[in-house]
Amino acid sequence: MNNLKTAVLLTTLSGLLIALGGIFGGTSGAAIFFVIALAMNFGSYWFSADIVLKTTGSKELQRDQDPQLFAMVEEISQAAGMPMPRVYAMESMQPNAFATGRSPEKAAVAVTAGIRQLLSERELRAVLAHELAHVKNRDVLTSSIVAAIASAISMIAWMGMFFGGGDRRNGAAGLLAVIVAPIAATLIQLGISRSREFQADADGAEISGDPEALASALQRIEMGARRIPMNVPESTAHLFIANPFAGLRGAKLLSTHPPTEERVARLMRRAQRQ
Repeated sequence: MNNLKTAVLLTTLSGLLIALGGIFGGTSGAAIFFVIALAMNFGSYWFSADIVLKTTGSKELQRDQDPQLFAMVEEISQAAGMPMPRVYAMESMQPNAFATGRSPEKAAVAVTAGIRQLLSERELRAVLAHELAHVKNRDVLTSSIVAAIASAISMIAWMGMFFGGGDRRNGAAGLLAVIVAPIAATLIQLGISRSREFQADADGAEISGDPEALASALQRIEMGARRIPMNVPESTAHLFIANPFAGLRGAKLLSTHPPTEERVARLMRRAQRQ
């Protein structure tokens, strides 16, 4: 169901791009802007792992520095049918974790000092399964495509607003499209991000075989994230298992993550079925 929702939202986003392109430059205009946006986002996709790890201040660990964590990651990666990813640590005391990489062969998983202190081994294991599920599902590729389409929509809207294409060709309808399209694109982008979180929860629970542990971990992580701020780029928020800006006002309005209560409820229903 989450995969179907992602497909529907992605199709809707693509349709929005084509419609907006038709207003200001025809289908060829939409295609040009999409190619431009795709080129802009290609570098961030190809080098996504290195960029994110650097901007979040993550430091790579060697096995002898943390054999317990390495053993846990290795166990989960084997259960997921994936190669062993690189392992990183963040000094932040906010309990959180993320995984990145354009493919399972290029994956990296990072955990904060806070999550190591807060969670039990069982809970941390479930969190790692969630994160590796993102990589296995190639969510970095999905988010890159979505970002490219949303960027193209924003560029077309910007051109229409400043050069008046919409006003000349379609009057009020064109002007309305210029205003509404970027907002709609952002909401769809957030919807796709949230559906990928639900899917990673489901797949992570299947990999670890412990949905209750993931549900418990999510609750504890959110409480910690509300109390302890994290200094990371806003563009990386969607990668973390919980919104790193949960403690800020208005964080829920444009959150890349679904409500924790709903995630927990789904996981507990899954646990009851086992």
